[in-house]
Amino acid sequence: LIPSDIVVDVLLREMERQCWADGRYLIDGFPRSLDNYDTWDRLVGDRVIVRFVLLIECSEEVMMQRLLKRSKTSGRSDDNAATFRKRFETYQREGLPVQALLERRGVVRKVNSDPGIDAVWHEVEAIFTA
Repeated sequence: LIPSDIVVDVLLREMERQCWADGRYLIDGFPRSLDNYDTWDRLVGDRVIVRFVLLIECSEEVMMQRLLKRSKTSGRSDDNAATFRKRFETYQREGLPVQALLERRGVVRKVNSDPGIDAVWHEVEAIFTA
């Protein structure tokens, strides 16, 4: 895995390149661990105000169904049940503590994605336009 210092540095450089002053960014899939979060906090601190964290939730069962459907056309060797289980376990071990921390800080906005993209889009749109 890439060290958190490098990940945060790359994110910051790209944010600066994209006109830091505009101040609106969507960072997908980060932070993935408490180390990622702590590194972001240490290197970025108050230079960036995190207005919210969008958490798109999905049940394990629905995720597995979607992955297996995707595996029929993706051509990816890692689209399989065993890899999914490992990734899900990693998320529970490393991602859930980050989620709990961010929830305590009051910045998490949750959307349940089980119903599918059409049903979810309006909720996501409302969060971004609030």
